[in-house]
Amino acid sequence: MTSKVSYLGNLRTSCTHLASNTVIITDAPVDNHGKGEAFSPTDLVATSLASCVMTIMGIYCQEHKIDFIFCEASVLKIMASSPRRIEKVRIEMDLSGNNWEEKTKSKVIAAGKACPVAKTLDGNVELEFIFK
Repeated sequence: MTSKVSYLGNLRTSCTHLASNTVIITDAPVDNHGKGEAFSPTDLVATSLASCVMTIMGIYCQEHKIDFIFCEASVLKIMASSPRRIEKVRIEMDLSGNNWEEKTKSKVIAAGKACPVAKTLDGNVELEFIFK
């Protein structure tokens, strides 16, 4: 098992990662009957994409002995209705400070964009990446 999820009431859940006992609380968003006081489940999907891209870029850099000093991402999740679902995830990723040549940067980005979360969402959710 990967995790345990418990309903806390009032559209809130507690999600425990079993290997580490790390806990994430989720809350329904304000546009869907919730208080929006924590990540919503769909927020986590969108945020997981950015985290996965960074992780795979880090692995690529480790394997190729490339310094990976800095990366920050801003994530925008756009919802659709009928049915309610994630329509688009836009990630603006700042890679400044890594001092990569253009060829290296392209390879690192390509590795990241092929991450497991991106592969899972591909074809179901529009994915937009902007790299700075």
